[in-house]
Amino acid sequence: MAEIAESGGGGHGKGKKRAKKSSTRVDMTPMVDLAFLLLTFFVLTSTFSKPKMLPLAYPAKTEDIPEGAEPPKMNNGITFILSKDKIFYYQGEYHPKENPDKDGSVTELIETNFGPGEKGVRKLLGKLNTYVLVKKQGLDDKLRRKEIADSTYLKSLDKIKVETDALKALIKTDDKALCKNFIDLVDELKIAEVGVIAPVDITPGELQLLKAKLKN
Repeated sequence: MAEIAESGGGGHGKGKKRAKKSSTRVDMTPMVDLAFLLLTFFVLTSTFSKPKMLPLAYPAKTEDIPEGAEPPKMNNGITFILSKDKIFYYQGEYHPKENPDKDGSVTELIETNFGPGEKGVRKLLGKLNTYVLVKKQGLDDKLRRKEIADSTYLKSLDKIKVETDALKALIKTDDKALCKNFIDLVDELKIAEVGVIAPVDITPGELQLLKAKLKN
């Protein structure tokens, strides 16, 4: 608080009277206290930015599968294989020529890209993950009408993403694949609301299939 300190007058004559001089001293203690109170208030009420993490699902290790048991099958799955500036995919289980599917079909790699065209990854994922995207639209409408809370919306959406009919994605790379393409692919999968994304090692059969495709 400001304090007024009075000092004696400087009159030097008997007949003259001068106004008394005043000196002002400001006490900064209350202002410092106020600054600390405001700082404490903002620290307690502010939300600090949290580091963003990319959740990825990792499949069970081979040794975790009981001996003699068949490896788990991936329902409604798609496998992406990256190599340098190329990106390929195939749907369903991997079936080489030595072990074709029940209908006699074998796995073939299909090339795609990050472009906006019909052969682009975004259009492809939009078609394959229609189950989740349609249900998400219904949840968006309920949230907009305030029929459900934000927490309920997020929990319901996470549950839909892991259902049997939801699309699951495996990502495999060779030793020439670019990290940028891997990140771009994961971004596209997140945009398409794919809930299960698993980076796994490429198999020798898939690698041979990839090399044959790159030669063409």
